[in-house]
Amino acid sequence: MTASAKGPTSYFPSIEKTYHRPISEWLAAMEASGLTGHKALVDWLKKEHLLGHGHANALTAYHLNPGKWPEYVSQPGA
Repeated sequence: MTASAKGPTSYFPSIEKTYHRPISEWLAAMEASGLTGHKALVDWLKKEHLLGHGHANALTAYHLNPGKWPEYVSQPGA
């Protein structure tokens, strides 16, 4: 990720540090959940994984429209 990340990707370093999982794992879990709506995914992340609202919202926004923020590149093991 570049130093000037904007939008949901700006939350990614904090999400990885706080929850000790790389973004790629969160995105895979969201895909596997079978949920498709923004609210449903945010609520699921908050309830099932205890994410804060801002972090859940950032992951969901990215998951539903990853092409909007192309500067993010997953860093395995980050």
